[in-house]
Amino acid sequence: MKIDVHSHILPKEWPDLRQRYGYGGWVQMEHSREAEANMMKDGTVFRVVQSNCWDPEVRLREMDRSGVDVQILSTVPVMFSYWAKPQDTQDLSRFLNDDLAAVVRKYPKRFVGLGTLPLQSPELAVQEMHRCVKDLGFPGVQIGSHINEWDLDSPELFPVFAAAEELNCCIFVHPWDMQMDGRMSKYWFPWLVGMPTETTTAICCMIMGGIFEKFPKLRVCFAHGGGAFPFTVGRIDHGFNVRPDLCAIRSTVPPRKYLGTFYTDSLVHDPRALELLVEMIGEDKVLLGTDYPFPLGEQQAGQLIESMKDFGKELQDKLLAENALTFLGLDRKQFE
Repeated sequence: MKIDVHSHILPKEWPDLRQRYGYGGWVQMEHSREAEANMMKDGTVFRVVQSNCWDPEVRLREMDRSGVDVQILSTVPVMFSYWAKPQDTQDLSRFLNDDLAAVVRKYPKRFVGLGTLPLQSPELAVQEMHRCVKDLGFPGVQIGSHINEWDLDSPELFPVFAAAEELNCCIFVHPWDMQMDGRMSKYWFPWLVGMPTETTTAICCMIMGGIFEKFPKLRVCFAHGGGAFPFTVGRIDHGFNVRPDLCAIRSTVPPRKYLGTFYTDSLVHDPRALELLVEMIGEDKVLLGTDYPFPLGEQQAGQLIESMKDFGKELQDKLLAENALTFLGLDRKQFE
């Protein structure tokens, strides 16, 4: 069985958000060619996407070809819209979540939804989280690596984490809003360098900010193999120990102690990196994730995991499916 925890989907179309909310900055879908569309932001092409980004029928055919039994669907992070007025992001989140829920209802054995939240307003975010879990049946939500000026250790977000514990709602953390200008403007650096940096920062903030201590029941998975964290945890832990005056302000627990308590996906594109990731994060805490349908993702789902000669069948099954079921709080039988 293969469960892909990291795949993105969009509605085929949505209302004119500039007209709906009265200001710009929003992403719109412009269908200019068959089976292809432009994601437009204030008249500029943000990204070109194909029909597998919005058409579940196309998606299912591609899943079948790569042997994926279940995709965990979440929105494209540019749609988070944390920068906007909270009530507008709430409205957009409800639209995205309702559309995603409709796809899941149509194909309940193939898709599972992760909702999106208006996190710039924790009160509204908690309301939408309750709706996602209780009304739409989502086991979790996807959030960004930071919310404007708030990192994930910001006290403003504590009510969101408390609600996630109460609702048994898992959290998938995806990098977003990377630095785009200056030295980062060349060589696709925001995606190649900025995203791993964002994820590493998010992990460090949740550890050093005491989030995992304060909310011990949280189930959190970080995208893209945890960014650089699994490979720099030695440096981070050493720094924590030699400069506690700077690092141990909110938590006295060394970062290394948290290895094995949170999840990452498997998207590292290198067998040696995957071997180290599983060793550092834990055999029970790494989940298949492809970043479908985008080119920076794994093009053949699970190929890297299945290529690992030293990974036995039991470990491969954990990475391909079992760990995802545990993270999501779901039963394998519901997909049979």
